[in-house]
Amino acid sequence: MFKEIDNGVGMKDLTILVTGGAGFIGSNLANRLSVQNEVIAIDNEYLGTPDNLDKSVDFRRVDVLDEDLPADVDIIFHLAALSSYQMHKEDPIKGARVNVEGFINTVKQGVESGCERVVYASTSSIYGSRKKPTSESMVVEAHTGYEASKLARERYAEYFHNEYGIHIAGLRFFSVYQGYGGNESHKGKYANIIAQFAEEMANGIEPEVYGDGTQTRDFTHIDDITRATQMVAERKISGAYNVGTGRPVSFNEIVDMINVELGTAIEAKYIKNPIPESIYVHDTCADSTKISEATGWVPEIGLEEGIRKVCSEYK
Repeated sequence: MFKEIDNGVGMKDLTILVTGGAGFIGSNLANRLSVQNEVIAIDNEYLGTPDNLDKSVDFRRVDVLDEDLPADVDIIFHLAALSSYQMHKEDPIKGARVNVEGFINTVKQGVESGCERVVYASTSSIYGSRKKPTSESMVVEAHTGYEASKLARERYAEYFHNEYGIHIAGLRFFSVYQGYGGNESHKGKYANIIAQFAEEMANGIEPEVYGDGTQTRDFTHIDDITRATQMVAERKISGAYNVGTGRPVSFNEIVDMINVELGTAIEAKYIKNPIPESIYVHDTCADSTKISEATGWVPEIGLEEGIRKVCSEYK
């Protein structure tokens, strides 16, 4: 059996595995948890860099498809994934292997080693384009290989929970950002648009915006994301949970907000959307009532403060 956690104190003195631990979300989580725990971060460095990790984190260059993972731990946070529509379109077999088989392989080895708590990354993309807040009870569909792989994770998570009785929760993250001054710079063109726009505008470059810029996202700061992820593990709950602010903001508004923060007056450059309209997610907005009721989590970093943090490195 795993160690009990005092919900009033948080995680302490546990052995924790973070897959995709050198990536954006994974490295932030690993650094956060390593303050009071032994944290092993594994990553094949395809999408991550160990430069993101504090020295207190035990980094190992390991692939989630490997046969001998360091899975004899108290908790597994499974964040490893090919994380974009384009990656799965270019190589759907690789996408399925990493996102689905890698998930099954990691959880199976964890179960066999006695681990009874898993928190993994799903995605809010499965809701498609919705202007109103989306709840976990809504019907979802897979329009891309990426979405299909994350839905497959959720179904396999149900299997692991029902078959082995483990606590396993999937988090549907909404548009996570931190900025290039944090651990997001290695993502380049795959970074959140707030990070990309801020980098371009700080260097006098017009940010490229698909379409007319009216599309919206529920932008959620990385600190709120990692805190939610930790709280879900602490409460030993299962199922799927949204993690977002419930405040949709357009790309045009983001450009305006960054201009205000940087003291610039750079206009967006509007270009044709290269992603087919039938699969492009135009609007997202989270209903995070379920996770709030289960854990007490609420977002703490408003978008204005978050953009201020992103832009602070350029001043």
